[in-house]
This record gives sequence, C-alpha cells and structure tokens, in this order.
Amino acid sequence: MIRYLIIDDEYIAHDIIKNYCDLLPNMLLMKNCYNALEAFEYLNKNAVDLIFLDLNMPVLKGFDFLKTLNNPPRVIVTTAYKEHALEGYEHNISDYLLKPFGFERFLKAINKAFIKSSAQATVIQNNNSISSRIFLQSNKKYIQIEISTIQFVEAAGNYIKIITTSETITIREKLSALLALLPTNDFLQIHKSFVVAPKYIKSIEGNRIILTSKHIIPIGTLFKANILQLLK
Repeated sequence: MIRYLIIDDEYIAHDIIKNYCDLLPNMLLMKNCYNALEAFEYLNKNAVDLIFLDLNMPVLKGFDFLKTLNNPPRVIVTTAYKEHALEGYEHNISDYLLKPFGFERFLKAINKAFIKSSAQATVIQNNNSISSRIFLQSNKKYIQIEISTIQFVEAAGNYIKIITTSETITIREKLSALLALLPTNDFLQIHKSFVVAPKYIKSIEGNRIILTSKHIIPIGTLFKANILQLLK
C-alpha cells in the first residue's frame, strides 16, 4: 500500500489528485493538508510513502517546507510554475508535474517515484512482504504488476507482451520504454525482441534459453555477450 499526503492550498488540486489516485490500486490517502504547517504537524506523528507537494503556498513555501524534514518521503511536486523545476531536482524530488496535468503524465510520475533513476527498482514494505510494482496500461485500463513475477518480455511490432508467472499482459509500447522502468540487475536482453529474468532460466542450450515455465526464447547473435556475462 502506498500511503500518500496531498499538500496544496487549492481544493480543486486535492480533488484532481485524489481522483487520479482512486483509479490505481494500493493508493491510500492519509490526509489532505492545505498548508505546509498542517503537513509538518501530521508528519511529526505519522509516516507516509509519498507527498504531492504544491510550491506556492501561504506562510511556508513548498521547498522551504522540504528543508524542515529530516527524512522526507518520496515527493512529486505539483505546481503551475515551471521556473522552479531545476530547484526541485536539487531537493531530490521524484518528479515535477506542471499544472494542469493529465492522468497519463500523472501515472508516469507515480512509476518514476518508485523506480530509481538508474532503473533499479525500489521496494515498498507491505504487510511483512516486500515487492516492487509498476502500473501498465492495457485495453484502456491500468494494471499493477509485481516486477518479481515477470518471466520475460516479448516485442511484437508496436506492442509488447509481458509474461508473468500468472498472466500475459499486452500493452502498446516500445520495448526500450518498458526496460527503462525495470531494474537492470534483474533483467537481461538476449534478443532484439526478448528480455528475460535470469532467475527464471532453467537451461541454456545452443542459441536458445529454456525457462522454468518451459517457454523457449531465442538468443540473438548481437546479444550473445550478455549470455556470456551471465555465465561468468
């Protein structure tokens, strides 16, 4: 469960963010704060995983508020002022949403907030289990999947198929775009159209890989070096 806080002095901003979050599973609103002092008081006694933070607020501005936090959670800035973007990244924020923003851009920010910039997955503690998740759009709906369940990914034209331990999900996206969301240490490209999770490899036979699920994946000539690196 991703526990989040909205800090914004505009009521309509709270409604928009909450409506977007309600479209996603495992997003839990902890509190609506309409100024930074209210949020500061809440965070002194409670923990959250994510803050949606406006910058231009009365009494205490957004970035000044961040300076008061010893261990800030992930932060997505939501503002109408693009000139503060550079300063935002100096505060190590996860993303910078320029108002007004649509759901697709919002979803990208959520994914970015929980995937490190180096494409290494971060973990979310959830009822004694640790998992890493991303949201993917498929057939006009958004599906949350655990990265650890992905066995392999196959590119097919303008679409890619994500084969997990329980289902196959087809999305309209480039393979390179999905790879940017996946942890590099946990996935290996072995063909221009295939990426596999090494932990699901059962055997390597000639120019093909057999997975524990009995799927057979070809090894591309240009990607044999990746296999050799894996075997070292």
